[in-house]
Amino acid sequence: MGAKEILVNCPCCTARLVVDVLTGKVMRTEHTEAAEGVDKWSAAQQKVQGRTQSGTEKLENALEDERTKGSRFDDLFKKAQDKHKRNEDD
Repeated sequence: MGAKEILVNCPCCTARLVVDVLTGKVMRTEHTEAAEGVDKWSAAQQKVQGRTQSGTEKLENALEDERTKGSRFDDLFKKAQDKHKRNEDD
C-alpha cells in the first residue's frame, strides 16, 4: 500500500477496502471470513423477517389508533367543555 492509498474497513460487510486518495475510488477489496458458526444468509433472512413482522405490528397499531380516534376526540372535546364551564362559573 502506497502513500496515495488508504485502508478502510467496511462497517457493513467487514471487508477491507484499499482506496486511492486522489480519485476516491476503491482500488482493491479484501473480504474477511465470517465469524465461525454464523450463517450470513440466515442472519439476513431473520433480519428481513423481523422487519416484516415489525412493519405488520406498526400497521395494526396505526389502524387501531384510527379506529379509536373518534372516541378519543370526543373525550377531549368533553373535557374542554367541562373546563370551559368551570371557567365560566368562576
